Amino acid sequence: MENTLIKADDLITLWGIIVVWAAVSIYLEQRFTWASKISGAIIALVGAIILSNTGVIPTDSPVYDAIWAFIIPLAIPLLLFHVNFKKIWQESGRMLIIFLISSIGTVAGTIISFFLLKDHIPYLDKIGGMMSASYVGGGVNFAAMAGKFETPGEMVSSTIVADNLMMALYFVVLMTIPAMSFFRKRFKHPHVLEVEAEKGKNEGKTLAEGFWARKEISLKDMALSVGTAFFLVIIAFKLAAFLDGIIPSGEDVSFFINLLNGLFGDKYLILTTITFIALALFPRYFESINGSQEIGTLLIYLFFVVIGVPASIPMIIQNAPLLLVFVAVIVLVNMLVSLTAGKLLKYNLEEILLVSNANIGGPTTAAAMAIAKGWKNLIGPILVVGTLGYIIGNYIGTTLGLWFATML
Repeated sequence: MENTLIKADDLITLWGIIVVWAAVSIYLEQRFTWASKISGAIIALVGAIILSNTGVIPTDSPVYDAIWAFIIPLAIPLLLFHVNFKKIWQESGRMLIIFLISSIGTVAGTIISFFLLKDHIPYLDKIGGMMSASYVGGGVNFAAMAGKFETPGEMVSSTIVADNLMMALYFVVLMTIPAMSFFRKRFKHPHVLEVEAEKGKNEGKTLAEGFWARKEISLKDMALSVGTAFFLVIIAFKLAAFLDGIIPSGEDVSFFINLLNGLFGDKYLILTTITFIALALFPRYFESINGSQEIGTLLIYLFFVVIGVPASIPMIIQNAPLLLVFVAVIVLVNMLVSLTAGKLLKYNLEEILLVSNANIGGPTTAAAMAIAKGWKNLIGPILVVGTLGYIIGNYIGTTLGLWFATML
């Protein structure tokens, strides 16, 4: 057990710290102009990094697992209740191409990083396979490749720490870019302008406070929002588990069958799809519910805190500083390829940043970023497009891992 001030099994205190710090982050963002420019999401994330790296809270706890298991699934439908349903499909089609190009950036970055460091990091063929799969898909792909290549446990642990720190740092970078004049001058950013125009209507307030103006909300609204979200999560997760059980997967079946399993067995994609179907079938019901966006955003802020917790700087310095360099090169190349291709193909800055986020962190972190930035019409599309990474990630990781093994 870690030697921290708050122990991993002190569940109520850890829950309290997460919720209180999320509340502080939201308050600061809405109260002070400087915090509004930084964004509450970054304040939440950086605060968690500081707390975990100064020994106040542990880097691993059942509380953090609960955030991933319960809070994120609930937040997703809540935040989709009031999206523009028609725009979701239009934006999904647009973002698919840039997402695939961004995935090519991950592959290129992994290859470059492998050749730079293959003589300095042991088992880099296996780690390269794991990270390329993870930085196209997500944690599911990382775990699958770690098992497939039988990577030694200590290398898996060190790579996870490097990945967590890199992801947290990259999230801060991606959240900061839309406010930088360098990028705003060179890329179209209609979603940023839309949010700023909305916020600008409320004079004398910070942009965040203006955007999250007080609304009429009743006990019935809160009950229906949370109750409906829970209902959709239960249906989606049960259906995904059932489909995952009856559709085979693995090396013994064809690419097409694996693709079907990846599509219909993924609980987040099924959840998003079922929420879309419900929105299409019962539009008046969802339009009548107030407060779902506010509740969902509060839940996402708990997620922002948890993202920063595992980013242990001392563990990286002590165990594997070169692994941080390895993943940093992959992320840098992914970012450069995404921005360059996005610029040439005339994509919006928001779309480019979200697909890069979806590659590196997965669709949930990309959706969280869209939520934090107020890019409502991009939340659904990035969840749909980002889930594709889970499907193709294992194929990319396997191919690169086997190829790298021939060079060591």
